[in-house]
Amino acid sequence: MIRQAKGKTPRRAAKKPSNNQKDPVGVYCRVRPLGAEDEECCIEVISNTTIQLHAPDGLKANRNGEFKETQYSFKKVFGIKTTQGELFEDVAKPLVEDLIHCKNGLLFTYGVTGSGKTYTMTGSPGQGGLLPRSLDMIFNSISPYQAKRYVFKPDDKNGMEVQNQVDALLDRQKRDSQTAVPKTPTTRRIDPEFADMISQEEACKADGVDEDTSYSVFVSYIEIYNNYIYDLLEETHIDPIKPKPPQSKILREDQNHNMYVAGCTEVEVKSTEEAFEVFWRGQKKRRIANTQLNCESSRSHSVFIIKLAQAPLDADGDNVLQDKNQVNVSQLCLVDLAGSERTSRTRAEGSRLREAGNINQSLMTLRTCIEVLRENQMCGTNKMVPYRDSKVTHLFKNYFDGEGKVRMVVCVNPKADDYEETLLVMRFAEMTQEVEVARPVDRPICGFAAGRRQRNQAFKEELTRRLEERGGPLDGESPTVLNQLLQSFPPLPPCEISGPNDDVTLPRLIEALEKRHKIRQMMIEEYNKTANMLKSVLQEQDSNLLSKENFIQEQRGKLGEKDKMLQNQKNEIDRLEKKSKMLEYKIDILQKTTNIYEEDKRSLQHELESREQRLQREMSEKRRMEARMQGIVTDSKLKWEKECERRVNAKQLEMQNKLWVKDEKLKQLKAIVTEGKPENRQPQRPSREKDKVPAKRSASPSPVPTGPPVRPLHRRSHSAGGERWVDHKPTTNVDLDTVLQPNIPNAIKVNAPNEKALSKCDKYVLTHQELASDGEIQTKLIKGEVFKTRGGGQAVQFTDIETLKQENPLAASRKRRSSETGPDCELNERDWTDVETRCSVAMEMRAGSNLGPGYQHHGYQKRRKP
Repeated sequence: MIRQAKGKTPRRAAKKPSNNQKDPVGVYCRVRPLGAEDEECCIEVISNTTIQLHAPDGLKANRNGEFKETQYSFKKVFGIKTTQGELFEDVAKPLVEDLIHCKNGLLFTYGVTGSGKTYTMTGSPGQGGLLPRSLDMIFNSISPYQAKRYVFKPDDKNGMEVQNQVDALLDRQKRDSQTAVPKTPTTRRIDPEFADMISQEEACKADGVDEDTSYSVFVSYIEIYNNYIYDLLEETHIDPIKPKPPQSKILREDQNHNMYVAGCTEVEVKSTEEAFEVFWRGQKKRRIANTQLNCESSRSHSVFIIKLAQAPLDADGDNVLQDKNQVNVSQLCLVDLAGSERTSRTRAEGSRLREAGNINQSLMTLRTCIEVLRENQMCGTNKMVPYRDSKVTHLFKNYFDGEGKVRMVVCVNPKADDYEETLLVMRFAEMTQEVEVARPVDRPICGFAAGRRQRNQAFKEELTRRLEERGGPLDGESPTVLNQLLQSFPPLPPCEISGPNDDVTLPRLIEALEKRHKIRQMMIEEYNKTANMLKSVLQEQDSNLLSKENFIQEQRGKLGEKDKMLQNQKNEIDRLEKKSKMLEYKIDILQKTTNIYEEDKRSLQHELESREQRLQREMSEKRRMEARMQGIVTDSKLKWEKECERRVNAKQLEMQNKLWVKDEKLKQLKAIVTEGKPENRQPQRPSREKDKVPAKRSASPSPVPTGPPVRPLHRRSHSAGGERWVDHKPTTNVDLDTVLQPNIPNAIKVNAPNEKALSKCDKYVLTHQELASDGEIQTKLIKGEVFKTRGGGQAVQFTDIETLKQENPLAASRKRRSSETGPDCELNERDWTDVETRCSVAMEMRAGSNLGPGYQHHGYQKRRKP
């Protein structure tokens, strides 16, 4: 049994050589043309590395009231006139060259839906995109050095096996027996969908391809939808009646901790047409799968993986070297990410909303990983990068850890409707440029001499030619070398046989031929020794030459690294200058914002000072009002003290008068008892001058009225002024038909108070009726002042109450105390004959009373809340 050698991917050993050199992620920007000429454009290409975003008319003014324009810088910006070939030269061609030189690469397109990502990646007939041009460049470069089919074979564990010629031949015969495709490629029918993708004039090839290496290309095509992975090249039976959805794949980690899709189909291709045919077969299956899954192609991520297996030839230059340590597999991943979009704008519902959420979640995970990588590199932290949160980031995490170069093409649509989404894409691209990826280390393939394929081929051709010359004449000619070689052999004896019994000629001839054969064997051995010695000398010279070439290549590599370092420093200086300009622009905006805030601060400070002055005036007015009210309270207190003193003195005088009358009556009664007939003499009152109490005017009426009663002056109502009043009379009041009715001139009469009426007046009165303690209805006029509030409304502050009371004279006389109607009362029946006295009593309820004409006035202080 013949053993097979297994290969592994480049630079994927458990122990990697340390490399501190890092390269930033290359981010490019491509602007697609507008769909219509009259559409509003929000993107302007300023230079080949900078674009500027203009806010559309609806969003032009920012919070400071100025036009908001932002600039973003990229490694290179491709305008609307950029061709597919120019884009490939700058973006994908370096990745293809690295692929041929055993280095990995990742290229993905990112942008809003409808920004031209698929066109950039795939292209159209006559305008091939990055994918067909990459395939064409690969096969143009390695076509003369491709290994036969099935020499390299995947081992389903992210590795590669190297088969010998016998096993590879058996696999080819098995394939030829199973397939019905003709072997001649000239009779092959090319699909018109991908025909003429690339013209012959645009074909290119890589430089520095190792001629002593054998190559094979394998492609695989997967789709990531709703965070599930589907194999688009898997051969499945399609049932037209009951179609089944495709089965999802899982991610696994190989022995070198690299991620791969387990069970993914890898197809070996030998030409650009065959590779692109496999791609379109996957595209058609993708459409069918999207129909079964009820989704659109723009809502899923597509990943096309190109694997290049290569191994050096053996020392003879005939077969692939059967050494697993010398087999390398490099891969280039071309990713077309799903378009980022806002669900509020697309108005997605149901399943569309869920799939849009999954797309945005996967893109958000990619942004989060980029942010964490950037923070770890800039701040020196060691946060865990959440690669496992999404299948996209989990599959390509090795690239961000230093497994190859990473490049991104940001596709933007300049129309104004995509401004907000484009702004988010620009911010993500700007952040991605600051992430650095470790540069992969070059690894020598083998220690054999370079160019051994051609030298061994030339050696074999020369040896074959010489052997043919030694074997006999060619085309009737006898070369001199062959004659000299024949002359060195012993001469042949006569070969004529005399008869059937001749036993001498044949043995003599056989002996001569054996001698010639021995001499030939000796010459062949000598020739082989000389050839081997010459080959060893040549190999030694080739090894010395190879070491010198390696040294020269190493020096050139160092020189190239220095040049790249200088170029990176120049790019860094340019980026810092642009960033400085951007910061200056932002500083100007912040300065203007600061000026606006300073103006607002000064105006607010002025308003605060004015309000403080107003508050001081109100406080001083309040203190003056408090002092004034204190004086009024003091005056009222003194007034009432004097009034109380006057009433007490009057009461004492009245009691003295009553006591004097009783004394006189007792004296008369005593005189009648003692003398039998009293004397007619006039009683005298005690003199006021003899009283120790100072004479004061009594507020009570005299016991015996000597003349008509004097009607006291009534108090004028507060409501009789010239102010504007609101007369509030509820509809529930009862009409009493009394002579005295409250009448307020120049008043607005309402049944319910309202703000409109209160705003026109400065006084308010409420007419309120209630039942008094004696069973009669009394009317209260509750008065107040109207003033404006700080909120712009109206408020009433009650200050006074007037009471209108109706009484029945008969009921009042019945309720009069016996002391007022007894013999001690000075008014007798004859006194009621005086008309003036009776009217006075009727009006004032009593002659000389201090009550008003049928009403009382009560001054109440304003009630304050506790």
